[in-house]
Order: sequence, then structure tokens, then C-alpha cells
Amino acid sequence: MPSKSLDQWLAYLEACHPDEIDLGLERTQKVAQALNLTQLSCPVITVAGTNGKGSTIAYMASILMADGYRVGCFTSPHFLRYNERVCLNGVAVEDDLLCNAFEVIEQQREQLKLPLTYFEFGTLAALQIFETQPLDVVLLEVGLGGRLDAVNIVDADIGIVTTVALDHESWLGNDREQIGFEKAGIYRGGRPAIFGEADMPMSVERHAKAIGAQLLRWGSDFSASSEQPNEWQWQGLNNYGETIQIDKLRQPQLPFENAQTAIQALQLLELEISDHAVRQGVSEARLTGRCQQLRYKQRDIILDVAHNPHAATHLCHRLQQSDVPVHCVLGMLEDKDIANTLVSLQSCVNQWYPVTLKVARGQSATYLSEQLSSLEIESDKLIPADTVKQALEQALANSNEGDRILVAGSFYTVADALAYLGDEEQ
Repeated sequence: MPSKSLDQWLAYLEACHPDEIDLGLERTQKVAQALNLTQLSCPVITVAGTNGKGSTIAYMASILMADGYRVGCFTSPHFLRYNERVCLNGVAVEDDLLCNAFEVIEQQREQLKLPLTYFEFGTLAALQIFETQPLDVVLLEVGLGGRLDAVNIVDADIGIVTTVALDHESWLGNDREQIGFEKAGIYRGGRPAIFGEADMPMSVERHAKAIGAQLLRWGSDFSASSEQPNEWQWQGLNNYGETIQIDKLRQPQLPFENAQTAIQALQLLELEISDHAVRQGVSEARLTGRCQQLRYKQRDIILDVAHNPHAATHLCHRLQQSDVPVHCVLGMLEDKDIANTLVSLQSCVNQWYPVTLKVARGQSATYLSEQLSSLEIESDKLIPADTVKQALEQALANSNEGDRILVAGSFYTVADALAYLGDEEQ
């Protein structure tokens, strides 16, 4: 039996390193090498990007499982339970598996006398778990950036950069070229390097060429077309470099572009993946807090962690496909590009409920209200709240049956909403 409960382990991890973020691979790499975790015994796909990482992994996992493959996923952050970060075949791992893995990592860390951050500890524990399971594919999500992120200690068989936009500038740089270089750091020489949007920074291309990676770009090497309503075709390359097509795909719930990227990545694995599994997996892919839809008290609740202008623009485009009134519960962190995120959401929201996030770096409802007022949003369209629970209750009271309630701006905002709603349709 583990020496500590999961709650005790998590409290310990939060206290054992003074910095929440301390980018660099040296510490994690030494522990991983000692435990033989830098090269897993099955193919690994690592996913970086400003937006779209989680949905790309959700698509790939859904497709692989539709064909009967066993899949391990490491993602972050979590919403309600830490266990969500490590999933085996779509199911969050049990406490005992995590605690046992933490015990192994801690013993090795103590032997090497190295400090580890919360995220580094969690990454190593996930890798330890994956090595004890009979898996066919492991999918790893980068926590921050790419080049210096703990996930990058593993030499991925396929590297994906979904998108590059401004976010985490204090860590990654102030323009897309700098950020693109950091994210392209997950690519490996002689292996597929996929880029998931049309506007690719030159730094990504330069880095891929410099290391001899096989760069595949959305819009040229793979893409999609549609000739029938609600149906589309994917075109791309297989692992022999041959052009292939998969047709009769249904419109997905998660972002469309990321489905195309996910399909391309899987076609480059040395696994037989049927067209039927691709169709089924794309159609069934779901992800907590990303375009997530719940029904609650005759309202459509939409949960989306969009917290930067790029993600907010995509979310607004989806919302504008319907003319249903939108009530937005919005909580954000102070280090995000709040002004431009609000601009991106402005045209699709009818009523705002800015909320104070009572967490480290949480921004106040007062500040958010001031920013919205500067966009000439009338005061009667602004109803500030002290908590997400309070904001949701106000949105429910002020909306009509059939209206939409959008919860956005941060993982913390969505997590609080899920706790209130019980994550169940009502």
C-alpha cells in the first residue's frame, strides 16, 4: 500500500519546490534516465501549441480506441480531480496507481538529491505509470512551451504543434517567432513534425529543417474539403508519403482544424487504423471544458476554457452560428491578454457576468467590468459577481429557457462551474 494518500502526496508536491514553474530539462531528465523513462516501450506522440492541444489529443485517443488500441494520455491541468491528468483508455487512473508512481519518483529524487516542481513530478509519475501498462500508443500534452517543458525529456515518434499565438509571454517570448521556436523544440530529427495551422512562423520551419525533421503543414500537406452539408473529406499523407483520402466524416463537436491534425498524425504511425475508426473517433471525441455542452434547467450551458484572443475568436465563431442569446460568465487570470480576449468575445455575448477568481493571479470582477465598460458595453449588460456559483445563479435567473450560458476565461472558472453543475445534464 502507498505510504501516503493521494491528497497527502499532492499537498507534499505543492510544498516541495518554491516555484510553480521552473523551466528546464536537466532535473527531470536525470530522474527519468535513472528509471529508464526517457524512451517508452510504445510509440509516443507529443503535442504542443498555444491552443488545441487537448482537443487534438482527444481526437487521437478517440480514433485509436475505436480501433481497439490501448492508449495512455497525459494532459493538464485538471478540473475536479488530479487523476484526470493520467488516463488509460479514456479512464482516469485510480489513486493507488498515482501514489505508487509518486513513491517511485520520490525515492529516485531523494537518491539524486534533486528538487522537482509539481508538474515535473506529475510528468515523471505519468511516464512511470505508462511503462507499467500494456499500451499501444502514449499521447503527451506539453504543459508550457515545448523545448524546456518536462514532457520533452521523451523523444517523441511524432511531434505536433497545433497553433502558435501570444500567451505566457513572460516565459516564451513576446512574438510568434520566439514562441514558435519554443514550441518546435518538441520536434525530433528524422521524425514527423506536424504543424496544425496555415500561418506558420518561420522559426518553426527553420528549426524543423535544421534538425532534419519531416515537416508536414496544415493546408498544404494535409487539409479538408466538403461537398455535402455536415460531411467532409480529409486528404493527407500516409507513412509511405502517399496521398490518401478519408471521406464521409461528420462534423465534430471539438475544433474542426484539430481533427485534421489528429488524423494526419495517426496516419504516420506504424499501426493499421481503419477509416471506420477515424469516422467514429472524430464523431465521438469529447473533452471536458472545450466546447463542452450541458443541459441545465432548460438552458444550454457551454463550457470553454478559452483564455486568450486566439481561442476566444474561435469560440465566438462557433457561437455566432446560432442567434440564441448568450449570457457569459467570465473569470480570468491577471497575466492573460484580457483586453483583446474581451474584444474577441464581444460580438457574440449579450449579457456579461464578470467574476472574481479567488486563486493566485486571479483577476477581479471589478477590473473585468472596467475593461468591458471601456469597450462601450452598457452598464445594464454587466452584472459582476464574487464567485462563479453566484454568477451562474444570476445568469440562470436572468436568462430564458432556450438561452445559452457560456462559461469561459480560465480552467478555474470552468472547474468551479463544473463543481456547481455536477457535470450532469438536468
